[in-house]
Amino acid sequence: MKNNHEFEYTEHGSHAKSVLAGLLVGGLVGAGTVLLLAPQPGERTRAELQEGVSHLRDRTTETVKDKVTQVKSRANQLKEDVRTKAEELQYQGKDLIAKQLDRVSHAAEAGKKAIQES
Repeated sequence: MKNNHEFEYTEHGSHAKSVLAGLLVGGLVGAGTVLLLAPQPGERTRAELQEGVSHLRDRTTETVKDKVTQVKSRANQLKEDVRTKAEELQYQGKDLIAKQLDRVSHAAEAGKKAIQES
């Protein structure tokens, strides 16, 4: 089960990196294309580039925040799952000890009776 969670976490982390890399590459390609194909004054081009970079930064920031929120949520869920499983194991251990003590007690009683009868 641990391996599944590690795989899921790695898969989500890899997806987030891919999204961020895609945003960055797309932004750079778009900015380069605008520079090469824009038949407008440089000042206007720079203003549009600044606006595009600002928009890209805002989208990237929002994407990162979303991914961080998802990771925190998943981490909290895993923490709760581990706590629940630990409690279950603790109760199972207590139950097992109680059963073993009962068996030892019954064996001791049987041994005591056997000694008294002989």
